[in-house]
Amino acid sequence: MKAGSSQLKPVVLILIFNSCLYASCQRTGLQVCKLCSGPVLNGTAVGQFCSVSAGRIEGRCCLSNDNTTDPERIIGLDLSNCSLTHVEDLHEASTALMIDLSFNPIVNLSDTAFQGFMELNYMIVPGDIACPGGNVSWSKVEVKEGNRLCEGQKNTCNQTGQLSINCPENSLCAPYGPGFFQCSCADNYHGYKCLREAFMHTTSPIDTLQTQPLGSDR
Repeated sequence: MKAGSSQLKPVVLILIFNSCLYASCQRTGLQVCKLCSGPVLNGTAVGQFCSVSAGRIEGRCCLSNDNTTDPERIIGLDLSNCSLTHVEDLHEASTALMIDLSFNPIVNLSDTAFQGFMELNYMIVPGDIACPGGNVSWSKVEVKEGNRLCEGQKNTCNQTGQLSINCPENSLCAPYGPGFFQCSCADNYHGYKCLREAFMHTTSPIDTLQTQPLGSDR
């Protein structure tokens, strides 16, 4: 089965169980906020964003509550000028709206480093590093003062969120981070690639965990 356009950078299909993977889970420690010494500075992009968002600085993170009942969550992460050469596990910050990785000697960014970062809307990376998911995954990309600005994460699914050519039959597509999407079984379907129909069965994700580049055969 082929899907998508050959003109686009391959997008990875993620089929997973619904679970509390990275976001909205109760956190303790927030190790990602301690990956670099010092706090977020007021004059930085994340510092300014945190100020206008009425957030709270903790280490290199900006924390905020959605309301009085939800646990505190990371909305901004500033790892600029931290001498990072690789970016791997940042999933404690998967709820972030803004991440700054500028002024680091990063060799490359893993294709899966920002898998699950559905709310990420603004990133700053070194100028010689591509935006996560490729430039096609963002509404606006520009290089400014030696850094690459990635703004407005695009939805990799179709506009309606209905059945998508990127997902197996009887499944629904949902965004899952820059260049990623997630397929979940539609109502009354379940099992491997949502091939089993049961009228009383609740909606469930596809049972098999796998990845598939967009445009390749299944």
